[in-house]
Amino acid sequence: MDDAQAADVPSHSWLGAPIDARPLFAPEQAALMTTLRGLAPADWAEEAVPGWTVRDLAAHLLGDFYGRLARDRDGHRTGPSPAPDETLEAFIHRSNQEWVDAHRRVSPAALTETLDLVGGQVARYFQAVEPGAPSRGVSWAGVDPAPMWLDSARDLTEFWTHRQQIRHAAGQGTDPDPWFLSVVLDTFMRALPHTLREVTAPVGTQVRVRVDGPGGGHWAVTATGPSWSLAEPTVERPAALVELDTETAWRLCTRGIQPDTALARARVDGDRELAGTACRIVSIIY
Repeated sequence: MDDAQAADVPSHSWLGAPIDARPLFAPEQAALMTTLRGLAPADWAEEAVPGWTVRDLAAHLLGDFYGRLARDRDGHRTGPSPAPDETLEAFIHRSNQEWVDAHRRVSPAALTETLDLVGGQVARYFQAVEPGAPSRGVSWAGVDPAPMWLDSARDLTEFWTHRQQIRHAAGQGTDPDPWFLSVVLDTFMRALPHTLREVTAPVGTQVRVRVDGPGGGHWAVTATGPSWSLAEPTVERPAALVELDTETAWRLCTRGIQPDTALARARVDGDRELAGTACRIVSIIY
């Protein structure tokens, strides 16, 4: 990127240090294929998310793969668009359902083969992207356009989350590999400033979220005036400290559990109202 282009890219320093998810796409794709090829025939009919079977969720992933390549690699602009007065969330849910419905005639074997072919292309695409370039907005972080590092990390979290949903439907636990989980959680927590956007607090007020376990970490979001930031120094005594285990944290961010459930499981020090607001974090289109 030359100097003129760089000057046109807005600063997103309040999102914290950039995440480089690029090295994880190829191993995530390999893990997905291992999961799919290890499924028993009956597993494909199990419910993975409300209203969708494992087969449906695999078809949805294929749609995500094709969409990314068509839009960003190939510059293809033809496709579904929102209806008049349709919200972004409603449009996404409708178009996703239409894609899944259209692919119900496709067999699990054919889906697996196609996901293997197209998923490899997606991994290669992300490996070559420029992290600082402007890209699609990330609504749950409140940023549009978003830097490519956040947009790509967002896609990694979606691929990883859907793989866990498939694993759970097949009676398996969450993948314990901390390499994946650490990047997924770090990405999810970039939603904290947006989560607290309507909270008015004195400048310097800080809420800290700590996630315990392999792949965990800690994040501090600080009031900076009209907004909140992940880029400020950590203070010795935050106004609120929320401690979660890794399973609770990622499920909360993807609405696998509700905020009240997460708050009940959490260890909270300090302002419980601030802690409760932090536990309303959502890191998906919901």
